[in-house]
Amino acid sequence: MQDGIKKHLLDSLSIVPFIDKSPLLDVGAGAGLPGIVISIMRPDLCVSVLDAVGKKCHFMQFVKSQLVLKKLSVVNERVEAFESGKCFGQITSRAFAEVNKTLKLTQHLLCDNGRYLLMKGANVKQETLPKGTEIHQLSVSNVSNKRFLLEIRK
Repeated sequence: MQDGIKKHLLDSLSIVPFIDKSPLLDVGAGAGLPGIVISIMRPDLCVSVLDAVGKKCHFMQFVKSQLVLKKLSVVNERVEAFESGKCFGQITSRAFAEVNKTLKLTQHLLCDNGRYLLMKGANVKQETLPKGTEIHQLSVSNVSNKRFLLEIRK
């Protein structure tokens, strides 16, 4: 269990300093990482967690109600079909898809002045990155020194 906390929770916490005040969408949220962790740490922030798997969304909804996360929205839908009616200033993902696929599937959801905050591991060097991508090395104690955050502005 302690390894799980280190690997998943601390990893999710590592991007909190990069989060601004604009509405955030966590794509392919799975169990809510990093979206729910961000919502806990930033209760003032509107956070939406999106996943296509109903079972995962039921879990995230349970966590939301148990922790009374008032500004967290759980969305059970495929990202390419999701129409929120509003844009997001920041979109994040952790182990969702390759960079180019993530950008393609979510471009309709990002505000004109928005940015992507994509969490990646050692395979970041194999990705084809858009021009202007900022690569931040994340420090996650006792987890890995091969964790990165890609900051991509629209």
